[in-house]
Amino acid sequence: MPTLEPHHVRQVAESFGIDAERYDRARPRYPQELITRIAGTSPGPAILDVGCGTGIASRQLQAAGCNVLGVEPDARMAEYARERGLEVEVAKIETWDPQGRTFDALTAAQCWHWVDPVAGAAKAAQVLRPGGLLAAFWNVDQLPPELDAVSGKIYRQVFPAVTTNADPYKVMTGTAAEAINQDGRFHAAEQWRFEWQRQYTRDEWLDRVPTNGGMNLLPPDKLAEVLTDLGQAIDAIGGSFTMSYTTIAVTAIRI
Repeated sequence: MPTLEPHHVRQVAESFGIDAERYDRARPRYPQELITRIAGTSPGPAILDVGCGTGIASRQLQAAGCNVLGVEPDARMAEYARERGLEVEVAKIETWDPQGRTFDALTAAQCWHWVDPVAGAAKAAQVLRPGGLLAAFWNVDQLPPELDAVSGKIYRQVFPAVTTNADPYKVMTGTAAEAINQDGRFHAAEQWRFEWQRQYTRDEWLDRVPTNGGMNLLPPDKLAEVLTDLGQAIDAIGGSFTMSYTTIAVTAIRI
């Protein structure tokens, strides 16, 4: 059976709004070096933030002096972002009508894999001004080895059908870059990388787990079982751990 591309399983992407407050609280922010580079590379302050969710990256960009418009398919996430000062229009980016508006940069934080890559690149080319920046980026986390093995076993029991040896982020970034390059209206796609770390307590990590793709679609008893097992694994290594992150951005400049 062929593996579905993420943008073909939109029910997962559109499930994050089940608990928007938790999503905003528990999901990690993006390194300031990335935000500063986006703001500095963009030829102006007008940013279109695709799949803005609760506005995590949008608020960071606003703090850097950008004027941000969000586009978000989940009305629950959009409303949460609006309550925190972000202008958001509810739509999928592939079918969103820009009404003649153009932007200096288009960003997509942790979401471009939910977008049809060809249609997404085409829409970016449509709305970006010449010299405008397209930046799709992801936080890639790496648990410490002693927790990674236990966590992997737990997740394989819950999602045996999607277990794979492939690096999903390598696939995502490669797919994004290929579609951008094939569009023909961008200079060759580049990749930016930022390494950083964050300390998690047991409770902080268990607060985040339900925001991971597909977890909030589990039956409550199964999710509770997963959280219990993960909590015991974290307790066994002292009740906290250091997560290593790599933030990867696929970027391109509109010709």
